Amino acid sequence: MIETRPKGFVTSPAQDERRRGGEKKPDGDDRLGLVGDAEGECEGDTKANTPDVPPSADNTPEYLNKALEGLSSRWRNWWIRGILSLTMISGFFLIIYLGPVMLIIVVMSVQIKCFQEIITIGYRVYHSYELPWFRTLSWYFLICVNYFFYGETVADYFGALVQREEPLQFLVRYHRFISFALYLAGFCMFVLSLVKKHYRLQFYMFAWTHVTLLIVVTQSHLVIQNLFEGMIWFIVPISIVICNDIMAYLFGFFFGRTPLIKLSPKKTWEGFIGGFFSTVVFSFIFAYLLSQYQYFVCPVEYNSETNRFAVECQPPDLFIQQEYTLPAVVENTIGQKTVHLYPFQIHSVALSSFASLIGPFGGFFASGFKRAFKIKDFADTIPGHGGIMDRFDCQYLMATFTHVYIASFIRGPNPSKVLQQLLVLQPEQQLSIFNTLRSHLRERGILPPAVLEAQ
Repeated sequence: MIETRPKGFVTSPAQDERRRGGEKKPDGDDRLGLVGDAEGECEGDTKANTPDVPPSADNTPEYLNKALEGLSSRWRNWWIRGILSLTMISGFFLIIYLGPVMLIIVVMSVQIKCFQEIITIGYRVYHSYELPWFRTLSWYFLICVNYFFYGETVADYFGALVQREEPLQFLVRYHRFISFALYLAGFCMFVLSLVKKHYRLQFYMFAWTHVTLLIVVTQSHLVIQNLFEGMIWFIVPISIVICNDIMAYLFGFFFGRTPLIKLSPKKTWEGFIGGFFSTVVFSFIFAYLLSQYQYFVCPVEYNSETNRFAVECQPPDLFIQQEYTLPAVVENTIGQKTVHLYPFQIHSVALSSFASLIGPFGGFFASGFKRAFKIKDFADTIPGHGGIMDRFDCQYLMATFTHVYIASFIRGPNPSKVLQQLLVLQPEQQLSIFNTLRSHLRERGILPPAVLEAQ
């Protein structure tokens, strides 16, 4: 009898011996090839049953290859990365100039592309078995999760628009129930798609999809939440991660001698330390420049009268210069007793410290994932850089930290958001809140009796 094996899988000698010996495993456990045997795992996964994922192709433009053909591979890669980095940074500033709507569109596009890159790796494994529904269900769950998160955003930040449109009122009122119903439909479709002898593989891919959604969709939602707090909370965290990545690469390229972590052999302590100090200095200066403009510091709010996003306000105290007394040691060094700073500059140091010390672990995590599947990059979208996910592995971790930081140390009650929530209530509920608020203000002596009688 001729033995057939799923295309794209490698097997260990121990498994070949079991097949020749006729040893049989329980139903559904010997056909996966997704995780290594204990022996393979103990030897650094060198014998693990890792799916044979094709390596990323070199899609560097031909004219760039010709211009750099005389250089060594090390310097050739340096120039390719440098040119493409400058191009992407220029595009980033152009998108900022185009305003909040374009930024939201870009975040959504990046989210979809990152999801596609991670899911494609899993699909290459899944497709070998020719089982139904995985690709369809993956994208269906992506739509469901986006509907849930961004439906919440619409309810929070577009209250005036919701109040004006009857269909939107219905969708907002029953948003969570509709979201659950949509997810439940996908869950049922998954159960109905289960195929005998491949249960374990299908549940593996079901978990793969949900972990990908957790990493990609949740984080991109937090990025947009940060944006609504003010564009500066979107621009500065992204910029300092980019700065840290570039400076760590440059310090490591020119001065790197000491390896930092085995998951990323090219990372060095020199690059890590140099990137840290460079990023802190950059964030401090960059925060000073942006804090001077309302366009960056004002919360992004939807204006129902103009049907546009507005970024005009009286700058919060966080973005008004204050006088700080310097420590005695610093005073003796620079000969100055006080200094005028924007409070946000101090917060930017905390953000840049996280981006430099903890943020790289997002990249190390991605490196471990790629090593597990023996691939160099998630995709070959950007020459010299890999896929979109290769560029945003640290950004997603940074977005979560920024959101938690704002909620813990910055954000206070937002009157505009509270008002929008009140406007979607029923008239009797609004009247009840009004009476309660009036009584509260009367007790505190804030509302004069004359005003009360006039009302």
